[in-house]
Amino acid sequence: MKDCLVVIPTYNEIENIEAVIRKVLSLPAPLDVLIVDDGSPDGTARRVKELQQEFATDGLPQRLHLLERKGKLGLGTAYIASFRWALSEGYSYVCEMDADFSHNPDDLVRLYNACVNGGNDVAIGSRYITGVNVVNWPMGRVLMSYFAGVYVRFITGMPIMDPTAGFICYGQEVLKAILQNNIRFVGYAFQIEMKFLAWKYGYRMTEVPIIFTDRTKGVSKMSTGIFKEAVFGVLQMKVGSFFRRYIPPSKQPVPVPTQPATTEAV
Repeated sequence: MKDCLVVIPTYNEIENIEAVIRKVLSLPAPLDVLIVDDGSPDGTARRVKELQQEFATDGLPQRLHLLERKGKLGLGTAYIASFRWALSEGYSYVCEMDADFSHNPDDLVRLYNACVNGGNDVAIGSRYITGVNVVNWPMGRVLMSYFAGVYVRFITGMPIMDPTAGFICYGQEVLKAILQNNIRFVGYAFQIEMKFLAWKYGYRMTEVPIIFTDRTKGVSKMSTGIFKEAVFGVLQMKVGSFFRRYIPPSKQPVPVPTQPATTEAV
């Protein structure tokens, strides 16, 4: 069983990718890295392959992994692909974070410890659990993000101060439960749906206060379309939850094998 995988989706992150990989792999925690690159034309994947050769150590497992996809397929599908890969490789925990240092890699250790030592199934790096901890964002975007959280809590009843956060540590069992579902959203709504499902399944969740710093290199992937998806997606998600039961895999009944009929010889 492997310990913790840090998933970093990328599209044109050549300016950040080397620094963030080196930082994560230097942390005092058993963290491996998976880069999920959506065909970046700037050479992001090529640089990751070069770093894989550098970090390869004789006799030790590779700690830097790369999943290449053809074309820009969306954040949500990148994470779903990475979760399936992590489970197939036997990781106990999976963290997700951005490549642009808006998430401080040092906080990965706190998220990991909140699950491993704190007894939580999900640890969320929260911008709003202790006020508004955002640096370098214009006021309009701060207000949009904060009130998106207010809206989500009102519609869903989910007691999470930062439901759109993308800096999270998930336990293996949580991901197994979530992947039973057909998750269709790609941006803000994807992050909300992940937390909503974990909450509905009854997993233990906590918010760890972080300071979010807007990127200084590269280009933001935020768009009004992603925000609109969240607004209408939350309503759709809540309505759909009225018509189903949420039973985690560990509590689902095990099918009793049927005994084949036997014929006695006469």
